[in-house]
Amino acid sequence: MALLTARGRLGLLPALALVFAGAAFAAELRVRPGESIAATIDLAAPGDTVLVERGVYRENLLISKPLTLKGLDRPRIDGGLKGDTIRVEAVDVTLSGLLVTDSGDDLGAQNAGIYIRPGAHRARVENCAITYSLFGLWIEKANDVRIVGNLITGKRDLQSAQRGNGIQLYNTTGALIENNHVSFVRDGIYVDVSHRAVFRGNHVHHTRYGTHYMNSYHNVWENNAVHDNRGGLALMETRDQLVRNNRVWNNSDHGIMLRTIQDSVVENNIVAGNQRGFFIYDAEYNTLRGNLVIDNEVGVHLWAGSFNNQVDRNDFIRNRQQVRYVATRDQDWGKKEGNFWSNYLGWDRDGDGRGDVPYEASDVVDRLVARLPVVKLLLNSPAIQTLRLISRQFPVLRAPSVVDANPRMRPHYGEWNEWIGKQR
Repeated sequence: MALLTARGRLGLLPALALVFAGAAFAAELRVRPGESIAATIDLAAPGDTVLVERGVYRENLLISKPLTLKGLDRPRIDGGLKGDTIRVEAVDVTLSGLLVTDSGDDLGAQNAGIYIRPGAHRARVENCAITYSLFGLWIEKANDVRIVGNLITGKRDLQSAQRGNGIQLYNTTGALIENNHVSFVRDGIYVDVSHRAVFRGNHVHHTRYGTHYMNSYHNVWENNAVHDNRGGLALMETRDQLVRNNRVWNNSDHGIMLRTIQDSVVENNIVAGNQRGFFIYDAEYNTLRGNLVIDNEVGVHLWAGSFNNQVDRNDFIRNRQQVRYVATRDQDWGKKEGNFWSNYLGWDRDGDGRGDVPYEASDVVDRLVARLPVVKLLLNSPAIQTLRLISRQFPVLRAPSVVDANPRMRPHYGEWNEWIGKQR
């Protein structure tokens, strides 16, 4: 390795001096019960750490310089039911180990437990509990934020429409939202005009929508648990989404909604015990593969021109109605590998693991059930099975359907039984 010249060594000295000076002058300031966090923040220099001891601090904080605010043994910062409990306006602010409570309840002012303002880039909120706040976290025009390991609950005594969202992202880029537990808010995670974010390992329940995407691109939603909501994942007016390895169950409307979405991959998710497993509306050029869709009232509700999607290697097991589909032409699914359908009545003579006759998801009987639900009581009767057979023999009775030309004879998921019985 070449040696530095004397001039090069001299040139490094000012830079090294600045680094060591910054490390030397960064200080820790401590706040004890009865003292003011806001006053200590005013005294702190950029880069300092403010340590807050356990206690109750009734303050509304404004952080307008880069620093770390760290709780020791979970101190409580109480906003007094007015405004934002903590407002962050500076770059490179870290909040950790705090109990943040009692924001105001003005939806127009977007009152939040923690409000990360425009320009507060690289904010970090870690291992905090945000309770009885209108919005848990409101993040606006702040890039590269990290929201990790937080517990967020809303104002449970308010009606759902009067609450704020657990985590709200508006006009952001590069966020990491990971391992948060969100409940009893309006929407768990609301994503609007926000791109290139990762949502991983979150647990969301008892909300309107577990997550609600609008006009957001190039995001990843993976390894999340979403249950006991009105809707699980609502992906609306988006493109280039990767939705994988999530568990979505016991939602009273839909598990995963794909509405006006293009060029996205939805794979290896478990969608169980919902009213509708998938609700697909105006969705094109997407890939759905490797999903377990099980024990829903309707496995897939397919509607409004949702063509040109690749649907392969999924398991559709014991849904009361596998596919609800009303259109003027067939949809071809399973072109490459086929899907498994638990109500498939065909056979596999050559033993290649693929059925020899096509599976049709929406025949005359399915349409009859959609119009007259009481017909479900007769689904296993000889009369209904005869009607299915006749409709196949006489095309005049045939309705346009989702068609899987060579369905799989065995499911991809080996342990699907554990997902039976997840309904309310």
